[in-house]
Amino acid sequence: MTHTITRLSAGDFRDNVKELAELLADAVDGGASLGFLASLDRSSAADWWHTRAPAVADGSLVVWVSRGPEGVNGTVSLAFEGKANGRHRAEVVKLMVHRHARGRGVGRDLLTAAERAAVQAGVSLLLLDTETGSHAESLYGSAGWTRYGVVPDYAADPAGRLRDCSFFYKRLG
Repeated sequence: MTHTITRLSAGDFRDNVKELAELLADAVDGGASLGFLASLDRSSAADWWHTRAPAVADGSLVVWVSRGPEGVNGTVSLAFEGKANGRHRAEVVKLMVHRHARGRGVGRDLLTAAERAAVQAGVSLLLLDTETGSHAESLYGSAGWTRYGVVPDYAADPAGRLRDCSFFYKRLG
């Protein structure tokens, strides 16, 4: 399967909210720990994405999508730090891949796009967190990220069970 990674402008973001909502709901239904509980409906997922529109418009949040033959099959966002003493860092957030597209390099390509954009923006340190033992944790380790800690029972998975969370960083440039 081929896919194309695209950075969304503020207008493109608004136009893609429906597909982003479908992707988010699919990821949660598939067990991904993204801050939502099971049975996330498309309307609630779209509402959540709509709340991100001001940050996309002001540039503090950058969103990419991966598109394959069936439409949007992945996304990742880069949240820039607004505090003056932290402008050298950003956070990779909400990396998700549709269940039908997993294992095909979509997640790795999205992560690479975010890392490259961070370098171009002058960011020298990236941070992220993910459920300990997840497929995402394996991806970050293989992509050169350093795990710096694990917090037990940090967040509930979609089924409501508390799970440990691994925190990672990556120095750029």
